[in-house]
Amino acid sequence: MLDYLSSKESISGIKPMYKHMSVYDSLKRIFDIMLSIVGLLITFPILLVTVVLIVLESEGGWLYKQQRVGINGSVFMIYKLRTMYNNCSEGWTERNDPRITMVGRFIRKTRIDEIPQLVNVLKGDMSLIGPRPERPLFESMIVKELHGFRERTKVKPGITGWAQVNGGYNLSHAEKLEMDLYYIRNRSFLLDAKILLLTFIVVIAAKGAR
Repeated sequence: MLDYLSSKESISGIKPMYKHMSVYDSLKRIFDIMLSIVGLLITFPILLVTVVLIVLESEGGWLYKQQRVGINGSVFMIYKLRTMYNNCSEGWTERNDPRITMVGRFIRKTRIDEIPQLVNVLKGDMSLIGPRPERPLFESMIVKELHGFRERTKVKPGITGWAQVNGGYNLSHAEKLEMDLYYIRNRSFLLDAKILLLTFIVVIAAKGAR
C-alpha cells in the first residue's frame, strides 16, 4: 500500500486540494463520450445475452438503479445489470453474498454488470475514471469517521479509478480515500491511461469482485 498520507488524522483533517484543469477536463469529457459510445456498440451483443440470462434465472427486471453521490455532492441514479434476487434487502456486499444470483456472480466477476454505467457517462453523471460513487446513506456514515471523505466528490465519480485497480472492495474507507485523493492531486492523461490498462488486467484476471 502506497503511503499517500501519513496517518488517519491527516486524512480527517485534510484541506481542499482540487485544482481546476479546464483543458484536461474538457478533453477528458470528449474522450469519455467517444469511448462510451464505442464501448456500448462493442458490448451490445454481450449485454443482450446477459439480459436474457438474468430474466430467465430469476424474477424481476434486468436493470438495477440506485442513488449515488456525484460531483459536488449531487445525487444521481446509477445504472447496473441486476445481480441479486428481486426485493433483497440492501447493504454492503459481502464475499459469497447469498443475495447474489448465479448469473450475478459471473457478471460481477467479469464486470459485465457495470456496462450500463456507460450511459451514466454519456449523461454526464460519471466519468470513465474517477472515485467510485457511494450511496448517500453510506457516505454520510463514512463522513462521520473520515471528515475528508467528501473531498472525493470534487471530481466526477468514475466506473474505474486508482482505488478500484489498487484493491477495490478490499480497501478500508481510509485507504480508499488515500487512493482517491492521490488521483485528484495527480490526475493526468498519463495516469488515466495507466488506470485503463490496469483495469483491463483486473477484469481479465477477475480480481476484486464481490
